Amino acid sequence: MGILIVGANGATGVNLVKQILKNGRQVKVIVRPSSKIPNTWNKNNQVSVIRRNINEISLEEMIEYVKDCHAVASCLGHNLSFKGIYGKPRKLVTEAVNLICDAVIKNAPEVPVKFVLMNTAGNQNRDLNEPITFKEKMIIGAIRLLLPPHTDNEEAADYLRKKVGKKNSSIRWVVVRPDSLINLEKVTEYTVHNSPTRSAIFNPGKTSRINVGDFMAKLIVSKNEWNKWEGEMPVIYNME
Repeated sequence: MGILIVGANGATGVNLVKQILKNGRQVKVIVRPSSKIPNTWNKNNQVSVIRRNINEISLEEMIEYVKDCHAVASCLGHNLSFKGIYGKPRKLVTEAVNLICDAVIKNAPEVPVKFVLMNTAGNQNRDLNEPITFKEKMIIGAIRLLLPPHTDNEEAADYLRKKVGKKNSSIRWVVVRPDSLINLEKVTEYTVHNSPTRSAIFNPGKTSRINVGDFMAKLIVSKNEWNKWEGEMPVIYNME
């Protein structure tokens, strides 16, 4: 049984693949046809590369991609360009989550498939009624209007939280919420919390992409880590 990773060629996705491979697991990666990937992937028999735009994959195709996978991870995000932020598909992450979940459910796996979704600390876990100030509400409201990717992140997490739910017979999930993403070469100490411990708007923390990849990999390969966070939206910060 393998692991399917979408958004694998992004800065965080590459780190996730790296951590998964360290654990000796088989991975399928879906990357854009024109994207560059590490040369080591082409030479590694643990890696299967699927060059497809995620928004062009049919349900029938995705059913085939996930049928022999025990876990799926999404590191999808919008490119930080005008076209990436305001162009189509505006619901890139939400539509991909929907597609993958539909495919997994169609396969009716005997054991629920793990789904790990990378999200953002700026998105609240509404199951916990996380408190935010009036100023934060105003700013987040403006962000929803001005930056479609934020709404996409919210709706993708809500799809798992509301549509899939915590007792689905085919899918179990964790939504990982890093704060301001930075690049580091090595995994460092980090902390994981049920809810943000600081304001993502006025006092954001930092989270390295390699630490996000490490935590997502642990969720997939470690039973104890998964049992701790299944159905939750943990927030991850680098240790200061």
